[in-house]
Amino acid sequence: MGKTGKKGGKRLKKKELAKMLMDLFQNNPAEVYDIKRIFRDLGLTTHPAKLLCMDLLEDLAMDDYIKETDNLHFRLNSTGQVFEAIFNRKANGKNTVTPVDGGEPVLVAERNALHAMNGDKVKVTLLARRKHHVREAQVVEILSRADKTFVGRLEVRRDFAFLVTEDRTLANDIFIPQRALKGGKNGDKAVVKITEWPKEAKNPIGKVIDILGKSGENTTEMHAILAEYGLPYVYPAEVEAEAEKIDPGITPEEIARREDMRGVTTFTIDPRDAKDFDDAISIRNTEDGFWEVGVHIADVSHYVKEGSIIDKEAVKRATSVYLVDRTIPMLPERLCNFICSLRPDEDKLTYSVIFKLDDHAVVKDWHLAHTVIKSDRRFTYEEVQAVLEKNHEASPEDYNLPGDHAADPNFSGPNVIPADQFADKLIVLNRLAKQLRSRRFEHGAINFDRCEVRFDIDEKGKPVGVYFKVAKDANKLVEEFMLLANRTVAESVGKRPKNGKPKTFPYRIHDLPDPDKLVNLSEFIVKFGYKLKPTGTKEEVSKGLNKLLTDIQGKKEQNLIETVSLRAMMKARYSTHNIGHYGLAFDYYTHFTSPIRRYPDVMVHRLLTRYAEGGRSASQDKYEELCEHCSTMEQLAASAERASIKYKQVEFMSDKLGQVFEGTVSGVTEFGLYVEINENKCEGMVPLRDLNDDYYEFDERNYSLWGRKFHNRYSLGDAVKIKVARANLEKKQLDFALVKE
Repeated sequence: MGKTGKKGGKRLKKKELAKMLMDLFQNNPAEVYDIKRIFRDLGLTTHPAKLLCMDLLEDLAMDDYIKETDNLHFRLNSTGQVFEAIFNRKANGKNTVTPVDGGEPVLVAERNALHAMNGDKVKVTLLARRKHHVREAQVVEILSRADKTFVGRLEVRRDFAFLVTEDRTLANDIFIPQRALKGGKNGDKAVVKITEWPKEAKNPIGKVIDILGKSGENTTEMHAILAEYGLPYVYPAEVEAEAEKIDPGITPEEIARREDMRGVTTFTIDPRDAKDFDDAISIRNTEDGFWEVGVHIADVSHYVKEGSIIDKEAVKRATSVYLVDRTIPMLPERLCNFICSLRPDEDKLTYSVIFKLDDHAVVKDWHLAHTVIKSDRRFTYEEVQAVLEKNHEASPEDYNLPGDHAADPNFSGPNVIPADQFADKLIVLNRLAKQLRSRRFEHGAINFDRCEVRFDIDEKGKPVGVYFKVAKDANKLVEEFMLLANRTVAESVGKRPKNGKPKTFPYRIHDLPDPDKLVNLSEFIVKFGYKLKPTGTKEEVSKGLNKLLTDIQGKKEQNLIETVSLRAMMKARYSTHNIGHYGLAFDYYTHFTSPIRRYPDVMVHRLLTRYAEGGRSASQDKYEELCEHCSTMEQLAASAERASIKYKQVEFMSDKLGQVFEGTVSGVTEFGLYVEINENKCEGMVPLRDLNDDYYEFDERNYSLWGRKFHNRYSLGDAVKIKVARANLEKKQLDFALVKE
């Protein structure tokens, strides 16, 4: 090849530049280089040199010397020819494997899959790469099977049956011999485990693990959703029996060991259908003119001992799961709804963070204590909101939000203290909470207040109406004091002198937004007349985001820009390696306030007690493993909750076929448009196959579909009119058709 560019007065040859590139990646094996940085680091300033570099990068990627991690981002490929990986099965046959030691997924065609199942650990070998084709691998050995089950509907024949499943990882139904049916009948929903998949067989062979009930029945379908995500749908009898043995009584000796706060005004504030009250707030004046505010949390770890049968079940579940019509608790019902629940007019054991605050909500002092409390009243959010609005203490915007404004101030029943008798205390707490909240946003917290859809359910579980859950001042009052308690206890362990090593502790962490997605967001919002600087310090970026989220309030593009902004955010998770919580703008944060429904909070309670008693630092490896497990279970629980909402949306709309609604484009994919109905927030899809007036292409960068011939464009946030075309409960799928004006 001829000479193409100069470096230090000398023209670079292809061989020389190839060596420079290989040395760059070899000397920095963990580094990801974008194309501009490569040009800069190698001193490539001329156009021919840059073109040659681009050609060489393509060659190195084809030879698997480097890999492209993102568009024009490269790093050294450390994966060998033969490696261990996790198999990811796809129904369309385009399976992939993800290397165990990290790296990009590699394609495995069905003919090269060795009938591996989703989640199996496999040994693979890379196939020789063809020019202009993606890299492929072949499974050569299945090292260990994933403990995976499938949920579906049984089709029972005379001597055998099939499980028909909507699981997208299987292209074929599961064959079940008669002997493995476990009494299943035609039309039953069942949980099935694959036992073998002979090399020559088209269908995997399985056995029934459990019969959930008749398809279409509410409890059957809710249990099926839980089973799909590998979540428990029944509580083990032996664990419940163990909970029955726990004495709910509190001895005088136990009270003597604790700070007695039963004489302080205390109440719980929760949703109207809550039964597990795990936090309470107390308030009183101090002699030196301050406010003492106690955040009292159910002392679960007093009753649930580490390593006990109840504790092991709680670890496995890691979280309570909240479906549309039911709660699947982390703890046995006797504990979560009775012994630990901070019910009114009952002595309860708590773990408390007690603050001394001035009128400006500045913390003057605080301490952590095991306490005993007695709640004076159980409030619902609606009751507290009604008190605040009646006394003109609610934020002006609260009066314009949907929901109850004239909530019954005595929802809890006729024999409770009237809500108005606590008005002065609620007003003080609300004023303090607003100041705490204001300071959080001044320090860079992100203000995402999203409306949530909830269903009114009849006695058979059928949705008969929808309502919107919005966070008003009553919700924010509780939230601010819980945030303050969580942050304070995290700082008490994590903050150490310069050379002091903090003890092992589970933190709730939240990483900075994805830089590339922030750049996309900043480019996307320009067309609406907004600006966002995607780079800078954490505080600068978060203040820019908050300004954007404030500026779009009430505008037609609000939902669209909020959706795109959320996509730039990382997911919060648990870890012993603290990096702070970006969304809340806290350097130290944990979960302390909900041990009835979250296992990390139980871990935090135990470690705080251990360290307060002078105990040594706990094993970081043990707690990091627990943190990873809890993060995984949290994501599964959230997915199951979304699936239950989707099921109820389809069920709610199933008797509205042919009806026309106003909607908003809520998602754009290569398969079609997602549209959310404005009046009830139910979401369905307009399949691409039904957009037959043009040939449409997917513009991923601008979240839109555009027609080649007539240049029609459908974008995220567009107002559209739709007709309900199909409602498939089995697939949890709503199909809409666009209605042309």
